[in-house]
Amino acid sequence: MRQTPPELCHLSEKKSVRAKVPVNDIQEFYDSYGRNEWQRLEESIDGRVEYEETVAALEKFLPDSGRVLDAGGGAGRYALWLAERGYEVTLLDLSRRQTELAREQAIDHGLVDSISVIQGSITDLPLQNKTFDAICCLGGPISHLLDERDRLQAVREFRRVSRSEAPVFVSVMGLLGMVQLQLTTGYQVELLPDLLEHGDLDESLLDEYGYKQSFAAAHFFRRKELINLLSDAGLTVTDVVGLEGLASLFHDEQVRENISDFSESEIKALKRTIRKTNDERAVADVSVHMLGIGYA
Repeated sequence: MRQTPPELCHLSEKKSVRAKVPVNDIQEFYDSYGRNEWQRLEESIDGRVEYEETVAALEKFLPDSGRVLDAGGGAGRYALWLAERGYEVTLLDLSRRQTELAREQAIDHGLVDSISVIQGSITDLPLQNKTFDAICCLGGPISHLLDERDRLQAVREFRRVSRSEAPVFVSVMGLLGMVQLQLTTGYQVELLPDLLEHGDLDESLLDEYGYKQSFAAAHFFRRKELINLLSDAGLTVTDVVGLEGLASLFHDEQVRENISDFSESEIKALKRTIRKTNDERAVADVSVHMLGIGYA
């Protein structure tokens, strides 16, 4: 049986209790979000790095074959990657529009027989026990669950539908990465001390400082909090890595412009730098997205 490294042992943490976000709000946001997430992972340097680093982890830890659940899979960017490599994929997403886009992508890529698409919630999976050889929850869907109990329930659901020793991949939005980004850009700086207290960027916090909601409400994680979540749900945690890592600041368009004239060799060097540092604990904690890997 895999053992959790000492540095990944459980760390208790007191958390604030805040209002839940209505499910309809999340659905409506991603219904209107359309193809934006797909485009983000393909067109921006930070999105491409997030995608490539996620895929590198999948290649390292996935079994050679089997059934994979893509929970909160949106328009299917990762589902297609999995299906193209021979996995039998079930994509589940809360948004009706995102599931429609995922079906369209499966048809366009000739992968209808390999990808099943269903609409549903990650906190109440309409799936049988011990069904999947791997679970993917990528891009941060769990970050849209502001209630700690819902986040724990989602990961418990992943464990329930996993076969023994199945790898479970969960990526979340990073708190320190977001704070660093907003300090760099000067965006919503006044609310950052409060955000650091609880990690919830929601309507109540924005209203307090006179800001408008421009993104679906989200909970931002510290690295140790992600470890706690996965281990409390019964997973054996083996890795937590950064995704954008040291390139997280490229989420800002102005910062991104600084590399617009990079040569191909400079871009490759940038990506190698990220790959060499993303497994460092400090880098994972300042990444805008981080990925936890555990086993059922």
